[in-house]
Amino acid sequence: MTGEGDCIFCNIAAGSMPCFKFYEDDQAIGFMDIFPAADGHALLISRSHWTDVFAIDDESVRGVASAVRRAAVAVHQVLSPDGLNIVQANGEAAGQTVFHYHVHLLPRTTGEKLRMHGKERGDDARLRELAAAYARVLNDAE
Repeated sequence: MTGEGDCIFCNIAAGSMPCFKFYEDDQAIGFMDIFPAADGHALLISRSHWTDVFAIDDESVRGVASAVRRAAVAVHQVLSPDGLNIVQANGEAAGQTVFHYHVHLLPRTTGEKLRMHGKERGDDARLRELAAAYARVLNDAE
């Protein structure tokens, strides 16, 4: 499956758009959400363009799922949140805003309302710091 020129996640995967990346392999890329719904909000995307779970092939979804599990461990070690939501939305009615298969990792604090999208751009220094911390944990695990 080839990428779409106007897809922001395809542009990130191609390296033509900057991001705060913490993970990369043949199937998936992990980076910080620049409009975080919570401190530490991260995204894992398929390297290839697939619009949603209904379109993605088995090999690609397995690759993203494996990356999600490893990234979840990193989030847990770095932030020690009270909980962690792993959210994958399909279609506008489900809250999908970028139509490229992706998974949200949302660190949670007890009593906090669940949101998938933040309203304000995150602080670049904090996003960079968290991406580096997640990457360190992932690299140490290898």
